[in-house]
Amino acid sequence: MKRWTLAAVITTVVALSLGCATIEEQQRAWIFQPSDRSWGGSAGEAVGMQDVWIDFDSQVTDAPARLHGLWLPADHPATSPVLLYLHGARWNVEGSAPRIRRMQELGFSVLAIDYRGFGKSTAGLPSEDMAYEDAHKAWDWLAARYPQRPRYIFGHSLGGAIAIDLAAKVPDESGTIVEGAFTSIADVASSMKWGWLPIGPLITQRFDSVHKVGHLGAPLLVVHGDSDNLINVELGRKLYDAAQGRKRFVLVQGGSHFSTMAVGLPQYRQALADLFSLH
Repeated sequence: MKRWTLAAVITTVVALSLGCATIEEQQRAWIFQPSDRSWGGSAGEAVGMQDVWIDFDSQVTDAPARLHGLWLPADHPATSPVLLYLHGARWNVEGSAPRIRRMQELGFSVLAIDYRGFGKSTAGLPSEDMAYEDAHKAWDWLAARYPQRPRYIFGHSLGGAIAIDLAAKVPDESGTIVEGAFTSIADVASSMKWGWLPIGPLITQRFDSVHKVGHLGAPLLVVHGDSDNLINVELGRKLYDAAQGRKRFVLVQGGSHFSTMAVGLPQYRQALADLFSLH
C-alpha cells in the first residue's frame, strides 16, 4: 500500500477534487488516513498500558459511538497532572506509544485516544467535526474522574489542530501543548510549491486553528522541529504568533516531524517548568 504523507494527501486532494462528486469524503479519507495499525515496533511499547472505553451518543452522526483509549498513570498518580494525548493522521493510538511514555516520563498521567475510524474505536470514516467531538468526550471522561487534578491537552500534527479546537472550547484546561502543528490545512497547501493555485474553496476539512488559538484560556506551548519536512516550521511560528496570553515557542534543532519529542525531551522538560511550573 502506498505510503501517504500529509503533503501528498493534500496534493492528491487538490488534483482529484476538481471533478469529484464526493469531495468531502475523499478529503476525509486522505487527510485522516484512518487505520487500525501502528508503525514499526511502537505497538510493543503499548504493552502494560490500560485499555479505556468511552461510550456516548454522537450529536454529529446521531448514532451511538465508542472510543478506545490507552491510560498510562504517572509514577506518582495521586498527585500528577493528567494529559489528554491527541495523535495525528494514519496510525492508531498504539503508534503513539513512544510519545505517550515520554509524556509520562515528564510527569503526566496520560490518556491517549483513537478517534472514530481508528484502531478499536467505532468504525467509519472520520471527519473534522467527529474528531472534535471525540476529543471533547475524552476530556469529559478525564474531568469526571480527576476533577481536582490539573489537566492538560497535547496534540501532535493533525492532533494539534484538534487540541487547539478543544482548548478553545473548554474552560478548565491548565495548558495546551502542540507539536508539529499548523495554522490551517489551507495554509499547509499554500506553503507548498504549487501553493499559488486557488484551492482554498475546495478544502472542506479546514482545521482552521489560527482563528481559534487566540481564544485559549490557559498557557500554550508550541514545539516544532527545525528539520520538519512535512509541516513548515513557519506555520508553527504563525500559530504561536496568533496566540494571546502566556505562551512559549520551542524550536528543536534536528527534530523531524516524527522525532522532535525524542530529540528535544530536555527542552520539553525545561519549557514545562518555565511555562506551567511543572517539575
